[in-house]
Amino acid sequence: MDDEVAELKKSGYALGALLGEGSYAKVKSAFSSKLNGRVAVKIINRKKAPKDFREKFLPRELDIIKWIDHPNVVKLYEIIEFNGKVYIMMEYAGHGDLLEYIKLRGAVPEDRAQTMFKQIVYAVAYLHGQKIVHRDMKCENLLLDCMNNIKISDFGFARYFEPSDVSKTFCGSAAYAAPEVLQGIPYHLPSHDIWSMGVILYIMVCASMPYDDSNIKKMVNQQLEKKIGFSRGKKLSLDVKDLVIRLLEVNVKKRPNVAAIKNHPFVLNAAAQNGECDQNQQASSSSDRPVCRKDNSFGSSLKIDLTDKVRLKER
Repeated sequence: MDDEVAELKKSGYALGALLGEGSYAKVKSAFSSKLNGRVAVKIINRKKAPKDFREKFLPRELDIIKWIDHPNVVKLYEIIEFNGKVYIMMEYAGHGDLLEYIKLRGAVPEDRAQTMFKQIVYAVAYLHGQKIVHRDMKCENLLLDCMNNIKISDFGFARYFEPSDVSKTFCGSAAYAAPEVLQGIPYHLPSHDIWSMGVILYIMVCASMPYDDSNIKKMVNQQLEKKIGFSRGKKLSLDVKDLVIRLLEVNVKKRPNVAAIKNHPFVLNAAAQNGECDQNQQASSSSDRPVCRKDNSFGSSLKIDLTDKVRLKER
């Protein structure tokens, strides 16, 4: 631990409180003297990480996150590798994640949900435009800054794709997974993100899951039967209901792409977004590319998934 503190101090970081911990990774806050502000540090222990994570997902993620630059995606500042551990210095999102926000406050008011969801749509449009799919879109991976702007995090299952690509690797979180993924059917990569966005939007405005995820087989049947219920006690606009139904379209060929979603009335009518944060609370976001330094290992990632990612069966 002393070596860790000393090494990070040389690089201008002073570790702070533990923010979260999983089986082979944890997240701490830190102060960066170079950025003159707070950052989040994800620490991955490569010795404890599974082989497929070390050899497949981790290097792929590192390659992706180094080049992502969008205001609604968590910014990477630097990667330090030391003594079998990987330290990812990234933007600090001071208001936790979207799931915590909803648990604390209940359903997001529709006008606020419009703004938040528009940020998600434009961030995903940017990623898909860069030929990147996330594959683990969920409320826990949507962080909030001090102005409650969305910051997409955790690219552990992300990959590059071509328009004709389908995937046979089934990964992510079951509650947010498209039916074709849960059924083991090779799937169109961007369409998986779109379905997950539909689940996220439903959770935002209803404060509940669209399907009962306690039984996966039963949930798939509900999805295939297009059983989406909206509580009569919640006054939701026709626009938001229509968009949820379109995003949770079982037929992949009918499911909209991000370009179509951007032109949906619910997104078009969203208010202006992206406020400014107090720079004393958070390190400023430089447009410079992140710095990567090595010490006999490699790595990356953004926000830790505290439940440890549930990767569905690979086929």
